[in-house]
Amino acid sequence: MVNLELSIAPMHRIIKKAKADRVSETAAHALAAALEEIGIRIAKEAIDYAVHAGRKTVQGVDIEIATRKILGK
Repeated sequence: MVNLELSIAPMHRIIKKAKADRVSETAAHALAAALEEIGIRIAKEAIDYAVHAGRKTVQGVDIEIATRKILGK
């Protein structure tokens, strides 16, 4: 398995919250990998917004805007 930043136990809980009866380790690892990939894409977009605004610090609003752009919401 790839070394992930996200812990696996919360992935089990997230999948369970979505009403799964049972969750395999591979499913939890796959969700962690997917969320990490999406998170990195959002973070890179947010960094671009912060730099464009003349800031070095990424703010919550940058993440919110980037999330809407990446996820299409």
